[in-house]
Amino acid sequence: MHGCITVINAGSSSLKFAIYDGENCQSLMFRGQIEQIGQSPRLRVVDAERQPVTERHWRAQELDHCGATREVLETVVGLINGAPVAGIGHRVVHGGLNYTAPVRIDGKVMDALAALIPLAPLHQPHNLLPISVIAEHAPQMPQVACFDTAFHRTQENLAQLFALPRKFSQAGIRRYGFHGLSYEYVVSQLATLAPDLAGGRIIIAHLGNGASLCAVYQGHSVASTMGFTAVDGLMMGTRCGTIDPGAIIYLMDAFGMDARAVENLIYRQSGLLGVSGISSDMRTLRASSNPAAAEAIALFAYRVVREIGSLAAALGGVDALIFTGGIGENDAAIRGEIAEGCRWLGLQLDDTRNKNGMTRISADTSHMSAWMIPTDEELMVARHTGSVLGLQSMEAAQ
Repeated sequence: MHGCITVINAGSSSLKFAIYDGENCQSLMFRGQIEQIGQSPRLRVVDAERQPVTERHWRAQELDHCGATREVLETVVGLINGAPVAGIGHRVVHGGLNYTAPVRIDGKVMDALAALIPLAPLHQPHNLLPISVIAEHAPQMPQVACFDTAFHRTQENLAQLFALPRKFSQAGIRRYGFHGLSYEYVVSQLATLAPDLAGGRIIIAHLGNGASLCAVYQGHSVASTMGFTAVDGLMMGTRCGTIDPGAIIYLMDAFGMDARAVENLIYRQSGLLGVSGISSDMRTLRASSNPAAAEAIALFAYRVVREIGSLAAALGGVDALIFTGGIGENDAAIRGEIAEGCRWLGLQLDDTRNKNGMTRISADTSHMSAWMIPTDEELMVARHTGSVLGLQSMEAAQ
């Protein structure tokens, strides 16, 4: 009996999880999350048909990240009703330069991943905490780390370099890129949906609270808008995206901001929230009549279009644009606005297809195609976990 595979995707205020049948590593059984950890924690679980299974609430002080991990483990045990767990896969944001593929976790791996915390201080600690809690309570349980950075290690060295003295590049200051598990999943789906495009020049737009673009050629990452950290590139929900480094220095000098204050500004107070002064949620901004909300949306689309132009240059042309992520999958208006800015690339959407959320949303007469492909990072982690643990090959899973 193969047992189940549990996937954990831990963030700063949420802990998502999914349970898959280990026999084929991709048959979803349950999906859930504990959100608003530290504020008003709530657990919600649905089955494979998205039907509610269970829901619980806690007061803020009753559940921290460690407690949330224990609650998830107890919930999983109850859901699988005595079935064995073959392993647990984790989404880990940063794998550095050494981890170019998923890996089974041991003490040496944990030490190496902990050493990368300074490169992703707002993400890595939350990714590693559930691993430590599980290792403490179930040391015999196989755990696998799957990295958001690994997909981008196929990029040429020039695409990863900053124009800094070599000693800093050698110390690890370079463009890593993120959202790799999402991009990898979308690429795997495209191979089935449009095999003639699978080896082509693709730009994937992962648009959500965190947002980035990736240029893909022959299924491999060529360039990405995110760089050394996950704050670079596009405007996001609360992150500013690309900013002149001189502006950071000015903020420190003129406004007396220290490094932590700047960090809080560019990660948590900027983006859609900062420009609108209303919300980081695109849905809330769409519903607002405030001109600042409209300007925030317009700036978001403008930044995406600008960066699409940059990646088109890196690819030497574009065959297809793919939208994914929470905004990319659900906001037909933003897809239309971005596509309008890409008319110079020969892109033309079919309004009906776009509004109906169809998979292919470009017009038949468009010189390049456009697609909407929902991402599934948890499923990608499940596939990798099954492969690392020898339950099934990646080829069979896909």
